[in-house]
Amino acid sequence: MREKIKNQINKIPLLRSLKVRIFLLLMVMGMIPSYVTRTALLHNYEERAVNVKISEVSNQFKIIANHLLTYNYLRDTSSEVINAELNQISNLYDGRVLIINSNFKVIKDTYGISEGKTIISEEVVKCFKGENTTYYDDKDGFIEMTIPIMDSVTENRGNEEPAQIKGVLLSSISTDTIALTISILQRKAFVLEVVMTILILVMSLAISQFLILPFKKVTGAINDVKEGFTDEAISVPDYEETQHIVDAFNKVLRRMRTLDNSRQEFVSNVSHELKTPLTSMKVLADSLIMQENVPNELYQEFMTDIAAEIDRENKIINDLLTLVKLDKTDGEVNIETIEINALLELLMKRLRPIARLKNIEVILESNRSVQAEVDEVKITLALSNLVENAIKYNKENGWVRVTLDADHQYFTVMIEDSGMGIPEESLEHIYERFYRVDKSHSREIGGTGLGLAITRNIILMHRGMIQVSSIEKEGTTFLVKIPLTYSK
Repeated sequence: MREKIKNQINKIPLLRSLKVRIFLLLMVMGMIPSYVTRTALLHNYEERAVNVKISEVSNQFKIIANHLLTYNYLRDTSSEVINAELNQISNLYDGRVLIINSNFKVIKDTYGISEGKTIISEEVVKCFKGENTTYYDDKDGFIEMTIPIMDSVTENRGNEEPAQIKGVLLSSISTDTIALTISILQRKAFVLEVVMTILILVMSLAISQFLILPFKKVTGAINDVKEGFTDEAISVPDYEETQHIVDAFNKVLRRMRTLDNSRQEFVSNVSHELKTPLTSMKVLADSLIMQENVPNELYQEFMTDIAAEIDRENKIINDLLTLVKLDKTDGEVNIETIEINALLELLMKRLRPIARLKNIEVILESNRSVQAEVDEVKITLALSNLVENAIKYNKENGWVRVTLDADHQYFTVMIEDSGMGIPEESLEHIYERFYRVDKSHSREIGGTGLGLAITRNIILMHRGMIQVSSIEKEGTTFLVKIPLTYSK
């Protein structure tokens, strides 16, 4: 339900504005207390005015009730003094007064329409039992009340007897004066509310405008960066929220600049790497063209060098295409359940001939049988790059040890070698494209500087991780950790 209401609100463009929402919130917060206060004050006044009226009239009628007994009015209604008092109080309070005797008969009605009639109502019965009743009808605007007519305490054989109720005085008085006063107060309250509404409106506009200023600063600063007017990090510390937004934007900005620098460096490196073999081939070809009667031995030597440069160019291009393919198809892997032990044995069998050329011993240790969900082609390429590097960057009569292990969640492949090692300052850069620890040695053995970048991409694609530790001139260890079950 909440989500449905939120969607409906978001469909109204105006309500999507934070400024409008703050304005509406302030208006509501200002108007509701004003309305509640007005209603409470008027209700409190009405209640107090009615109570005062009841108290005032009740005292007047109690005096008249005593006069009724004094002049024996319940037996003889001809007393001009009492009739005058009844008519006077009836006119004074714009009401009606009925005198009811103990037989529930009306002996006097100031309106003169109910005399001689019998009235047996709940209020009259309660009054004869000694319970005064008061009823306020705010819709029709009158107060109805009953006052008992009681004689004084009498003595009977030396004992006091309680006062007896001889009759009931039933009155209905108008509350028009209270209603008129409330109407006047309501008009004044309405005028006051209009003034307060205007003030709240102006203040809400001003406050919402003020509160939204820091976000406008953020927008302006971001637009300046977008248009290229500034390269500096932006700062809007007005609110903690704006500071968080700015900090997040600055991090994204730094990341984008880093990526842009990496892209430019990558393009520069690609240009350089592709140009170098072409330059070598051009020099060799020009040398052949400029010489006449070139001996077959020299011709064959130059052509061999040209072929080697072509192979080198082809390897660079293939590695670049592999990287581009991995970037474009991130997450697109052909997952199947593979015997990792068999995969490593096949890989070692293919690489051992390369190791024999340098008399390097290659050892595979499998601590347990491992099955995992992987892309066989990609994971083979990644592990092959690591083992091949361990062989290429090793020393004569060295060794390479590959250890396979697993737990209930991951399988690990550790590739250790006795090679030249990697300097500590280079460890954080080895996965960068075209980065080489020893450029001259890498060129000699045909490295492109892309192998580890490809390997890392493939491992990350499998939601795995790769770690490296190395001691210069002693050897290097790579640890690959990949989940047994692939999850997107």
